[in-house]
Amino acid sequence: MSLLETKGLARSFGGIQAVAGMDIALAPGEIRAVIGPNGAGKTTFVSMISGRVTPSAGSITFEGRDITALKSWERVLQGIVYTFQITSVFRNLSCFDNVALAAQRHLSRDISFWHQPDQATVRADTESALARVGLTTRIDELAGELSYGHQRLLEVAMGLALQPKLLILDEPTQGLSEQEISGFCALVKEIARGATILLIEHNMDVVMELAHRITVMNNGTLLAEGTPDEIMTNADVQRAYLGT
Repeated sequence: MSLLETKGLARSFGGIQAVAGMDIALAPGEIRAVIGPNGAGKTTFVSMISGRVTPSAGSITFEGRDITALKSWERVLQGIVYTFQITSVFRNLSCFDNVALAAQRHLSRDISFWHQPDQATVRADTESALARVGLTTRIDELAGELSYGHQRLLEVAMGLALQPKLLILDEPTQGLSEQEISGFCALVKEIARGATILLIEHNMDVVMELAHRITVMNNGTLLAEGTPDEIMTNADVQRAYLGT
């Protein structure tokens, strides 16, 4: 059974059709890349999956349950976590405190309002998430003092602290150095052992290294879908996306 499926998913803004009838099915443990030219509708599409944009039409099913009407925070509780294209860290808080807030939110799901999560568990989960993205040495630094690339990694750590079943990464390597990108690719492969990854990425080297399958969007619609090799040799993709 697919972890997530969309059927006929569409969104209009006024008279502009940003996404028109997208169907996608993600298998558990899959790394799926969504690519396409600027304005293809990629971010709108994943924003509908995360609940940050309401579909004009279509449905979203997660673990066999229709979640189309759920709010974004309800989807987080179901295990769908979305990291933004633009960083959304708390700049005046330390790296530890940013991730601890996410860890505490996750641990608070199964306890009553009157009880707080065990702080030793919060600390352990926070330190683990920071270590996975390579930010252990920056644990006490303010998020606003980090480079843009490290802020992106901090946001991924916040997502990991929520222990997602589906992690949506929107342009995660933007602002990273070549060495950081290499480490990030290793991290995504490790995350995929316990979660499904939906990745929007313009760096085609990253896409080709990570993706099990690639979904190509153009003008809000599905242009092609297949393995990296199939996509690289697809004439329609070459014309619309690769410019050849």
